[in-house]
Order: sequence, then structure tokens, then C-alpha cells
Amino acid sequence: MNWKLVLGILTANVIFMSSSYTMLIPFLPMYLTLELGVPESDVNIWSGIVFSASFVMSAVMAPIWGKLADTKGKRLMAIRASFLLSISYFLGGIVQSPEQLAMMRLFQGFAAGLWPMDLAIMALYAPPQKLGVCIGIMQGALTAGSVIGPLIGGVLAGAFGMRASFFLAAGALFINCLAFVFIIKEPPAPEPTEHKPDDKPSTFSLLRRPVLVILLSTSALVQMVILILQPILTTYITSLSGNLPNLVLVSGIVFSLGGIAGAIAAPCWGWFGQHKGFVSAMLIAMSIGGCAIIIQGTMSGLYTFAFMQFICGLFFSGIHPSLNSLLAKCTEPEVKGQIFGLMFAAQQLGSILGPVLGGTVATFLGMRFVFFTAGVVLIIWAITLRVNRQKLPAA
Repeated sequence: MNWKLVLGILTANVIFMSSSYTMLIPFLPMYLTLELGVPESDVNIWSGIVFSASFVMSAVMAPIWGKLADTKGKRLMAIRASFLLSISYFLGGIVQSPEQLAMMRLFQGFAAGLWPMDLAIMALYAPPQKLGVCIGIMQGALTAGSVIGPLIGGVLAGAFGMRASFFLAAGALFINCLAFVFIIKEPPAPEPTEHKPDDKPSTFSLLRRPVLVILLSTSALVQMVILILQPILTTYITSLSGNLPNLVLVSGIVFSLGGIAGAIAAPCWGWFGQHKGFVSAMLIAMSIGGCAIIIQGTMSGLYTFAFMQFICGLFFSGIHPSLNSLLAKCTEPEVKGQIFGLMFAAQQLGSILGPVLGGTVATFLGMRFVFFTAGVVLIIWAITLRVNRQKLPAA
């Protein structure tokens, strides 16, 4: 298949996947109270259970699905993930209790793994000189979907009720499944190497490679930083808004500015990394992104905070295209499924740790210190990577 056609289809696939997820997740507390009858006093507990259930299960399953992708086929694993995710969203639309919703999220975690398969397939189809641009475009699509999703979810909830969002998400993931069944072909087999056919690196041998440990740790840490900030962001924006009319709309717009900036900038970062080096691009994005987050924590006005939210999105969006491109470049073609499965598992681990750290800091030190903590963590890790740069790929 032509790599440009694959890129176009996978980009649409990622937008469907990302927007389906984000049209639902921000509204889970409302779904629990309005549709499932959870009392206000219990909604925070149930929100935490429902939110984290998927992360725990997918962190366990992602390396397994990645291993199967390398032995049974990446396209097959993409079909599996799309179809099972479609079923999970449909089940979410018919649940009648918080316990059933938590079970649905566990099943969703079991089914997850579409994003790493999209990356693995694109990494094998993309010409080496276009890898960074392709990964950047897909990362931009992922971010764009995260902006579109809440808008669609809000409109659907108001017009048809919140269950309609689950059914639309199920339909979108089923379309993704059909695209893999009828259009996308299995990526070309890697060229024969000196390894024997049964001598592929195992997951444990991959984890003994220092460069991969560093990159996977970076992936987990970056995701942790995102989830440190995300739970308190809308609350913090509301505290800066004062008595502005249309407070919910204003908060949503400010919240989405980072995503809008990221969707614009991610392909540019992919191009920059391709031409100037992915390590350099990642370190610049992490360093300036960390500084921007710290500055955000000092803002006392809504408009200056909104401006910094946009700036954060411009630089933060440069981390993942570079990181994913480095993972693709420093691993053999026959283990792309495993490595992106491990990347996804690392991100899920970061997603579990982030809210815990963010909630602890906000409780004992205040919300501003959540921004300081996230920014400092990012800067310290960027300095650590720079000091150990010789352990990273030359690309």
C-alpha cells in the first residue's frame, strides 16, 4: 500500500478513536449522577474507580497485545482493539449501575491497544525520511480528537442525553474496524536479518536495553505530568474566571487552547525532529514546556493564563512525536508491536500515578503548586536526559 494512503486512513482512525474517548471521559461524573443515580457524596469515589479501572487493566494487557501483534499480525490486533472497543462503548450506553460501568471500563482496558498498533503500522509503512512527519501528523490528529470530543459530547448530552455519546463512539470505533478489515493491509514483512526466525527479542530482553528503558521511562513520566494537571485544570480556570458569564463555556475554551495549539504544532515538531534530530526536539520541547507550565502557576488573570495554556500546548506537543519516532528508529521491525505495546503500558502507569501526585500536592500545598511540581519534574527529567545523552540514539 502507498504510505500516504495509509497515513490518511490512520489519521482519520486516530481522530475517531481520540474524539470517541474524550466525548465521554470528562462527563463520567455527570453520567454517574444523572444516569446511574450515584449520590453526590459518593460520586468522587466512583469517578476514581471508574476512571482508573481501564488504566490498570490496559497497563497489564498492552505488552501482551504487543507481543501478539509481532507474531500474529499488527492489522489483526488493530481489528481486535477496534471491535472490542466498539463493544465496550455500546455496553457503556446500556449500563444501569456504577458497578456495571466499572466493569465496562475494565473490559475497555482489556480491549485497549489501538493507538500503539496505529503507530506500529505507520512506523513500518513510512519511508525513513518521512517517519517524523508521519508520527507528528498522527500525534496532531490524536490531540485534535481530544479537542473535538468534549464539544461533540456536550452537544449530544444536551440534545439526546449522555447515553447517545456512547452509541456514537461505538459506531466510530466500528468504522475503524471496517477500515482495517477492508482497506488497510498488513505492513510489509521486515527484511531477513542474521537472526533466526525464532530468535526475536523477547519483552524482557527489550527491557534490558538501556536506551529503551530511558525512552519508556520518559513516556511514563510525560503522561504522569499530563495527568498531574488535567484533573485540576478546569477547577483552576474556574477560580480565575470570577463572575464571568457563560463560565462553563469559557472554561471549556481555555481548557481546549492547549489541545488546539498541540494539534497545530505536532506535525511541525515531527518535521523539526526529522531534520534537526529527534533527541534535540524532545529536549527543547520538554525544557521550554516545563518552564511554561511553571509560569502558568504564577498567572492570576484568566487571559494571561489562557495565553500560557496555548504556549504550553505548542511546546508540550513536541515531546511525543520525537519520543515515538525514537522508539521506532531504535528497534527492529519485527518487534515494533512489542515496543509500542510497552510504550502504551508505560503511559498507563503514568496515568495512574499522575492524579495521585496531583491530588496530594493540591490538597496539602494548593493548586498553584501542582503547576510548579509538574514543570519542575519535566525540567529535571530534561536535564537528566541531556546529561545522559550519549545513551540515547544519535538520530
